[in-house]
Amino acid sequence: MNSTALVLRRGLRRLAFYCFCVMIASLCLFPFYWAVVSSFKGGTEIFATDLIPRCLTWQNYFTIFQDTTFGYAFVNSVIVSFSTVSIALLVATLASFALARIPFRGRKRVLCAILSVTMFPQVAILSGMFELIRVLDLYNQRSALILSYMTMTVPFTTWTLTSFMREVPKELEEAAIIDGAGSFTILTKIFFPIVSPALVTTGLLAFIAAWNEFLFALTFTLTDKARTVPVAIAMLSGASQHELPWGNIMAASVLVTLPLVALVMIFQRRIISGLTAGAIKG
Repeated sequence: MNSTALVLRRGLRRLAFYCFCVMIASLCLFPFYWAVVSSFKGGTEIFATDLIPRCLTWQNYFTIFQDTTFGYAFVNSVIVSFSTVSIALLVATLASFALARIPFRGRKRVLCAILSVTMFPQVAILSGMFELIRVLDLYNQRSALILSYMTMTVPFTTWTLTSFMREVPKELEEAAIIDGAGSFTILTKIFFPIVSPALVTTGLLAFIAAWNEFLFALTFTLTDKARTVPVAIAMLSGASQHELPWGNIMAASVLVTLPLVALVMIFQRRIISGLTAGAIKG
């Protein structure tokens, strides 16, 4: 009798846990599902509350693909995001290796300074970045966005990669030094393969931050030549609320989200490895 009650109690706990997981997943996925459903609605049907649309239409996607402005913005976002991630990972990898493995005076202060940079909101440094971009004559160019995005991605990637670099066993580095390997060889041949999951994880998070950034992209760009997709979607607005092309906005939002979903699915294993690295020690 006691064993039956124990099994029943475990079953109820497991059922409650699964129900809780389903509820959380539903809350997280419903906004994206509603955006996808709304992107296939046309006319006044988009204001209906049906979970499953009665009539599906691809007109919103056809309109977005025919809009050259959105195409330019999509290309700009790809170039700016990949450039930002590449430069940020290069700088952060070298900096984190030095901060984690090379002892020097003031190392903790440098780490604290890097962490303090991430505490400032974007609007706090907006005027200073605008003045810097104006002096460098980079206004309304992709390089202005890449430079401004470095203020967000480099401190975050450096701080994160430093913690991963510290977890690499010192015995591997000492063995490489005995074999005559230099710092560059140790970094590329030993550290890169070990911290590659962390590089993928931090790179993807930096890519998402650069891809979704709006404030700098709105401030430092003026024409379609350099605008990114968040600004392009914001520009899809009419004179009044009733004239807003909600279907086109939803379709554009879905198209912008698909690259992020694809990257997460492709690098899923490395992301999980990077997030769980260092959780179990010994």
